[in-house]
Amino acid sequence: MPTYYPTLKISIGHRLFASVLLAILAVAAGAVYLLRQNVLAGFGDYAVRIELDRLEELSGALARQYRDHGGWAFLPAGDERRRWIAHELERLQREREVPVLAAAAAPPTPPAPSAASAPPAPSARPVAAPAAPLSPPAPPAPPAPPAPPLPPLPAPRIAPAIAQAPELDAPLAQRITLLGLDGRYLAGRAPGAIPLARRPIEVNGRTVGYLGVAHGQRPSDAMALAFLEQLRASLWWILAFAVAFSALAATLLARHFRRPIHALADGAGMLAEGRFEVRLPAGRSDELGELARHFNTLAQQLESAESARRRWVADTSHELRTPLAVLRAQLEAIQDGVRSSGSDTIDAMLRQVLALNKLIDELYALARADIDALDIKPERLDLWQLAARQARGFEARLQASGLALDLGPAPARSLVSADPDRMRQVIGNLLENSLRYTAAGGRVALRAETLGTLLHLHLDDSTPGVPDEALGRLAQRFYRVDASRSRAHGGAGLGLALCRRLLEAQGAQLRFAHSPLGGLRATITMPLIDSP
Repeated sequence: MPTYYPTLKISIGHRLFASVLLAILAVAAGAVYLLRQNVLAGFGDYAVRIELDRLEELSGALARQYRDHGGWAFLPAGDERRRWIAHELERLQREREVPVLAAAAAPPTPPAPSAASAPPAPSARPVAAPAAPLSPPAPPAPPAPPAPPLPPLPAPRIAPAIAQAPELDAPLAQRITLLGLDGRYLAGRAPGAIPLARRPIEVNGRTVGYLGVAHGQRPSDAMALAFLEQLRASLWWILAFAVAFSALAATLLARHFRRPIHALADGAGMLAEGRFEVRLPAGRSDELGELARHFNTLAQQLESAESARRRWVADTSHELRTPLAVLRAQLEAIQDGVRSSGSDTIDAMLRQVLALNKLIDELYALARADIDALDIKPERLDLWQLAARQARGFEARLQASGLALDLGPAPARSLVSADPDRMRQVIGNLLENSLRYTAAGGRVALRAETLGTLLHLHLDDSTPGVPDEALGRLAQRFYRVDASRSRAHGGAGLGLALCRRLLEAQGAQLRFAHSPLGGLRATITMPLIDSP
């Protein structure tokens, strides 16, 4: 015996909460990651731009030397070219420091003598004494303190070197490359796979070369941790908001979906109990509304099927009970001595037995048709010839009932693939129906026509006709048009239903319409096949 283990039940609200929360957290994580990547990329580009700006002095020095030598002939040869850029930067740094140090070591300049202390110039004429004495001279200003020397430009350091490209962590002097106008290597760091940010070298308004700087290592773990550390408080608020919003959204969504789902579950339970009259509100325009409409359609079909089943059982019981009741009455009459067991009594009992046997055969054939178990043996068949022979076999009975038989001309093509026995049964039932329900003095006509690849076989009878509302129900089981087609002539109402099922099993169709003769037209439509 199999063992069943209880499964954990997770409600729709909890599932929605988890889904919304995961979605929000995924979006937040993606936003943080993209922000971090953008910050790192922006920092790297900013650092390279700063380094290019710091090469303005070196660019000017190279431009002057290029102009003085008329080209790049002043560059050293061999391995010295790799270290020449660093040496040139050191030389420029020393040249920048010498004027500052010289200015700091020079003695202060003595003040110039004032006009009041200067000795009087010789004159041929005596000069009159001044009316008032002159003010004493102002003391000289103290000398300015010497300016401190400029510090050397620091080389940017970012993070530990990457094993795959350790040169990315080198100082700026070791990441500079001098390129010619055509992009060939001249000096400095040898170019490789690492992209270079270039700065043009211009002489007299003309570009003669480029200074390239390799990108430094992008900050990775250290800067990422620092960035996330600064955003930690914001991340906690984002997480709290995500949880709260997820709970609210899940509650509203669950309430929005739970009501129609509960109604659907209750309706399914009622269907399982056999209450097929249940219907669900189908006013929603989403998938749940479509599901409710499908549920209502299913419930209606089940209700119709249940009603048909009950009518089937009631009609079958009634049809079986009628011949059995007649047989019982005949036997009881014989037993009580009311009637003798003569040939008339035996003939009456035999007719009831035959009617009962026919009813049982039709019920059996319909039951097998319902489960697609009909025994069909198709073969090449001339349908018009078979129908004409079957109609001529009914001609004597038709004349006895006051009906005339009218056979039309044979069509040009009437070869089909069908079971001869089943087709005789179908045409015999249709002729029997016309025989029973056509008024005396009328006629029955059989016609055939071909339209394209289809053969249409028409069987028409005269009055009485069939109401419009009854045409679509003629092939239903146990259905009879009692108002115009009298039941006094017998019949259980299974013949036309059996005809339709037999034809459908052979790929054919049976349709009913008003006949031009005033009664009913039955049309058999079957696909034609080519002649051998």
